[in-house]
Amino acid sequence: MKLLQVNMYNRLKYSLTVCLILTGVFANAQVTLQSPYSKFGVGNLKGTLLTQFRAMGGVSTAINKPTFINNINMQNPASYASINTATLDMGMSGSFTMLKNNNQTENSFNGALSHVALAFNVTTKSALSFGVLPYSELGYNFKNTTTIGSTTTNTKTVDYKYTGEGGLNKAYLGYGIQLGDHLRVGANAEYIFGNLSETKSTELVNEPGAVNSRVQAKNSVGGLSLSYGVQYEFKLDNKVSLGLGYSGSSSSNIYSKKTQVVTQYLKDALGNELPANDTLSLVENAQANLKLPLIHNFGISLQKDNKWLMAADYRMGKWSNFTIGNINQGLQDTYGFSVGGQFTPDVTAINGYFKRVDYRMGFQYDKTYVQANGKDVKQMAITAGLGLPLSSYSRGAFYRMNITAELGKTGMATTGMLQEKYIKLHLGFTLNDSSWFRRFKFD
Repeated sequence: MKLLQVNMYNRLKYSLTVCLILTGVFANAQVTLQSPYSKFGVGNLKGTLLTQFRAMGGVSTAINKPTFINNINMQNPASYASINTATLDMGMSGSFTMLKNNNQTENSFNGALSHVALAFNVTTKSALSFGVLPYSELGYNFKNTTTIGSTTTNTKTVDYKYTGEGGLNKAYLGYGIQLGDHLRVGANAEYIFGNLSETKSTELVNEPGAVNSRVQAKNSVGGLSLSYGVQYEFKLDNKVSLGLGYSGSSSSNIYSKKTQVVTQYLKDALGNELPANDTLSLVENAQANLKLPLIHNFGISLQKDNKWLMAADYRMGKWSNFTIGNINQGLQDTYGFSVGGQFTPDVTAINGYFKRVDYRMGFQYDKTYVQANGKDVKQMAITAGLGLPLSSYSRGAFYRMNITAELGKTGMATTGMLQEKYIKLHLGFTLNDSSWFRRFKFD
């Protein structure tokens, strides 16, 4: 008995160690994303979704448990209440992006770990979950060339160069509980952390000896936030149910330390940059808190247990209230919707592997918080994916590999605008193991 208890605690310690190690990996990872739109706000928002939910267009707010397999739905912590075995989910993602404007095209690739999350039931109607995943990505490198001067004989060409890298991550600890037969509630305590590094250079073109300037800024972010959710389920018959869901994130002030340095430098006759010859300004570790906005998510789902699921979500965010150091960043309020579903031909099939596969599809549309040339920047994507059962190596253990592909675009390739077309690939592994925290008795 003691040996089995020691084994149980060792597995828990192992899972905690994996989460802590990957938290360090997230904290030190450098984002190579090439997206000029990530220059705004805190970068491109990632969303609190695992691979299996991304395959359905991102629907998740009203989703509880489509099949007997447990999934960790961090988007709505009320869903934790239905988790009845120890559940581990880990994944990675990659994206191919094509940037296009009126006369130029550029391609890039970015890949990284996407998440690690663990959940286990506390009672028959409640569960605890914790993990770490990206919150936003910041990565861009572009320039804007213009001319200055009052007359045609006294004009000069200037390059404004912009670069940025980094992003924010989210570590969370959440709890969900079922009250009665139909109602579930839950909440996540979240720690948002990371670095946002940005540089703006102003250079005179073909002017050897001209004095150029550069502003380098870095925000080191770390602070607590809160998200919460509720789900209500109506049983239409023994196997078909209608679900309603709501989740949200509170408006939070996240602690941030900002370091900024302004320098001047020269270039030689060949255009090579020389070491900075003067520092005009240096500010170190100045407090510049981030005020994150209030977020709302509403969802509805219809499902037949272990067979099919259809769902829709609507979301909105008050990003016009987002500030850094009490300075409003000029962002726009966001809204968007998702529709999607899942179908499993026969979850109990003994023969015919593909009868036990989960087939998923979806669509999503969002008005982002970016506005360019007076026009809202919008994003849309179609999604598809598979949930592939893997062999079980022990009684009470179930394994699934989830694969998702997103094909989408952001913005429009019109005058003064930039369009991003992308293909995102997500790979996740889900483990359900009822023996992790089980107590065994021997006569």
